[in-house]
Amino acid sequence: LETGAGFPFAINNSTGWIVVASELDREAVDFYSFEVEARDQGSPPMASSASVSVTVLDVNDNSPEFTQREYGARLNEDAAVGSSVLTVSAVDRDANSVITYQISSGNTRNRFSITSQSGGGLISLALPLDYKLERQYLLTIAASDGTRQDTAQVVVNVTDANTHRPVFQSSHYTVNINEDRPVGTTVVVISATDEDTGENARITYLMEDSIPQFRIAAETGAVTTQMELDYEDQVSYTLAVTARDNGIPQKSDTTYLEILVSDVNDNAPQFLRDSYQGSVYEDVPAFTSVLQVSATDRDSGLNGRVFYTFQGGDDGDGDFIIESTSGIVRTLRRLDRENVPLYTLRAFAVDKGVPAKRTPVEIQVTVLDVNDNPPVFERDEFDIFVEENSPIGLVVARITATDPDEGTNAQIMYQIVEGNIPEVFQLDIFSGELTALADLDYESKAEYVMVVQATSAPLVSRATVHVRLRDTNDNSPQLKNFEILFNNYITNRSGSFPGGVIGRVPAHDPDVSDSLTYAFEQGNELNLVLLDPRSGDLRLSPALDNNRPLEAVMRVSVSDGVHSATAQCTLRVTVITDEMLSNSITLRLADMSQERFLSPLLSRFLEGVAAVLAAPRHRVVLFNIQTDTDVGSARILNVSLSVLLPASARGARFFSSEELQERLYLNRSLLAAISAQRVLPFDDNVCLREPCENYMRCVSVLQFDSSAPFLASDTILFRPIHPVTGLRCRCPPGFTGDYCETEIDLCYSSPCGAHGRCRSREGGYTCECHEDFTGQ
Repeated sequence: LETGAGFPFAINNSTGWIVVASELDREAVDFYSFEVEARDQGSPPMASSASVSVTVLDVNDNSPEFTQREYGARLNEDAAVGSSVLTVSAVDRDANSVITYQISSGNTRNRFSITSQSGGGLISLALPLDYKLERQYLLTIAASDGTRQDTAQVVVNVTDANTHRPVFQSSHYTVNINEDRPVGTTVVVISATDEDTGENARITYLMEDSIPQFRIAAETGAVTTQMELDYEDQVSYTLAVTARDNGIPQKSDTTYLEILVSDVNDNAPQFLRDSYQGSVYEDVPAFTSVLQVSATDRDSGLNGRVFYTFQGGDDGDGDFIIESTSGIVRTLRRLDRENVPLYTLRAFAVDKGVPAKRTPVEIQVTVLDVNDNPPVFERDEFDIFVEENSPIGLVVARITATDPDEGTNAQIMYQIVEGNIPEVFQLDIFSGELTALADLDYESKAEYVMVVQATSAPLVSRATVHVRLRDTNDNSPQLKNFEILFNNYITNRSGSFPGGVIGRVPAHDPDVSDSLTYAFEQGNELNLVLLDPRSGDLRLSPALDNNRPLEAVMRVSVSDGVHSATAQCTLRVTVITDEMLSNSITLRLADMSQERFLSPLLSRFLEGVAAVLAAPRHRVVLFNIQTDTDVGSARILNVSLSVLLPASARGARFFSSEELQERLYLNRSLLAAISAQRVLPFDDNVCLREPCENYMRCVSVLQFDSSAPFLASDTILFRPIHPVTGLRCRCPPGFTGDYCETEIDLCYSSPCGAHGRCRSREGGYTCECHEDFTGQ
């Protein structure tokens, strides 16, 4: 037997029996065909062969096997009884095997049955399904060949049938939304329920009518805004919302959604006009109504309730108020058009929402004029400068006033009410032009003072007008003959000579604007008097600082550039000696000043003294003129003089003070008649006032001061020598000190000697003698 590896048969070499050498499997090989050879042992061996065919017979050694271990099926719950679910199939390798199928487990409530059909097991619906009771069946199917069996799992998923429609919880929904919610805001999520499952229970939402303000999410039922809402345009919306499932056929339910738009304060008040205008007279009383403003607010409730205010705006600095509810604008106090003719107010309309909204409006109030203001001059006083000799009819000024009022209330008329007598000026009643009606001469009258009146009937105001003339050079300088009387008292004290300005040339020009120049024309070749050509100041030459008398006559000229004048200047230098001073007296003249005495009364006074003493006038030497400062307000002038005796007198050269005093006092009536001056009693002795205290004795001491400045009048420059009347207090015995206040101990020097005892007493001392002694 020739076989290959794995051949399942073997042959006995001796007997020729063919035996099974390994396990047979019909399902693998069910027929074998091979050659068998018989050979002898001869030599050569001889052989013969035969063909052998072996058929393997089947035995039930294989179990049925399902073609797949798990099966799945989906069955709608409304499937009809007897409906095929699926066919399971098992294979048995054995020949002529008959397989039967049965549901071994999982067939809850025997909903399914299985029958063998065409070699497979057909699972059919035996009883109606109910999705709500069982949604899935796990069937175990057994395939059996009578002896052996196999199992497989069948999963039957029961699918829901669209037996229920979606149902909303309510047939009508109501929601609120504020009108200021932004686009995309979810208003409400509306939902329906469907007792089905799967696609049958998957609901799609839609709006039956297209309302552009809203959209609904098909999957979630969320209703959202897709446009801005405005309560003032539409306060509510009604949407028909349908819920539709995805079953076949589709089923649906419809509900109605009412969306109420809630008002928010999104509208500011609006005035009926863009601006308001009104007018009121300035003299109306407080709280007078001017106009009324009005505003509306599209919002509702408190959001649309409007009140009015000036707060935060402009109430004309408190001149106006506005009624909060009515909007009536009223005056709060008296107005003044001249101060504020036009008010531009700013009021607000404010609603009562939270937060409040406000709208401004401009209010123009024109203040109407009443004649409540008098005309007002620019100044209370006007200074007008006019050239003298201006032509008659010249308009010298235009004096005007302003009236803050307007229209006819501001018409002004002018007139001169004071100071124009005689009538030198004329004031135009309407224009206020001031015209000269007469010649204007500065030297006659340099200034005119008038009161002018501006009238806006019945109101008036006044101003003072000063018309000041400007001087022109139409007058010559005026210069009189004048004297320089230099009393030169030579003392040991240095610096007594007047080296500075002693006065000025007494020239006068009626034209105040003229500038004068001065010069000596003749007589001052030795430059005894120094003259400043611009100011006219006079100085004495140091060459006069000696003890020689002098008299010089000079000629002085003064010019204003156009006109000139000349006059005689006489310089008299009188040397004052101590003898002259010690024989002098001082006369006291009542109600007299230095200037009036020098010009023109000096000459008459000297003539009167000379007549009383029967002496030539040139022998009377007057060396001092001084106002008495010890008599309070009384105008008393002290005049000091001495008089030379006639040349025939022997010995003394001057009248003594006692003789002068006696003769002049006795003849003071004659002196007063000639000199036209009243002579008072003498008051030379200062000790008459008893200035010393503590029983001191007063002694009069007369001294003279040579440093007094020149006195000036219209025609005389006079150098006085001031007497300085002093006194000395002499202490009585036994006292010393400036005021004799210290008592002296006269016993200090032992005036009583060794035999007496000194005892002090007021004003002296007394000696008391020792025993056995006597005497002073």
